[in-house]
Amino acid sequence: MRAAELPAGTEGKTAWAKTHSSVRMPESGPKWRYGLATNVIKELIDAGIHFGHRVSRWNPKMEPYILTKRASIHIIDPKETLKGILTAKKFIAQVTSQGKDVLFVGTKRQARRAVQTLASEAGMHYVTDRWLGGMLTNFLTIRSRLGRLEKLEQLDADGLLAQQSKKEEARLRREMRKIKRNLGGVRNMSKLPGALFVVDAHREVIALREARKIGITTIALIDTDSDPDLVDI
Repeated sequence: MRAAELPAGTEGKTAWAKTHSSVRMPESGPKWRYGLATNVIKELIDAGIHFGHRVSRWNPKMEPYILTKRASIHIIDPKETLKGILTAKKFIAQVTSQGKDVLFVGTKRQARRAVQTLASEAGMHYVTDRWLGGMLTNFLTIRSRLGRLEKLEQLDADGLLAQQSKKEEARLRREMRKIKRNLGGVRNMSKLPGALFVVDAHREVIALREARKIGITTIALIDTDSDPDLVDI
């Protein structure tokens, strides 16, 4: 939820949380009696991950994941969030154990750096600038563009770009920068990924639809205004 959507008179989620700290922790029981689960849920709440959108903007399909509402804001059930995290963790471990990769997508400004950093640390692929239509469904074309990037980089390394006219050199360098910006995070992705992880299901709906079309399992962070039917986990 964007800061502009918070109730008037507050300064971000932290300030809002201070005045709405009545979000209930999960009740004790066989499934949630372990301290680790309780601590993780507390961390999720402290991070403000339970704040949804305004009630007026909700998608009714998200009802099973909503705990309550406060000041016209939906509160996401942290138990459901934890269930999703554990399911995603298990599935990603299974996918990577089979030698398959995960493609991470986060093109919203707030997520770009984190997505690029964490995906790189895990040795996985990422898209943080914008999703190009056909990135999954027309994968061979994407690979051909990356082949073009490699060719331009080799020309540059050999000093051949500098031998072109200034206008032509500038054009080729612009082309090289554009391909890097759009596809740099997937340049080592030689085959389709085993899973797609999306930071914002509402924003990355095209990516989710492409993955679903060709049978790639999707994992996503979903807000209360999104359609959970587009996501597997």
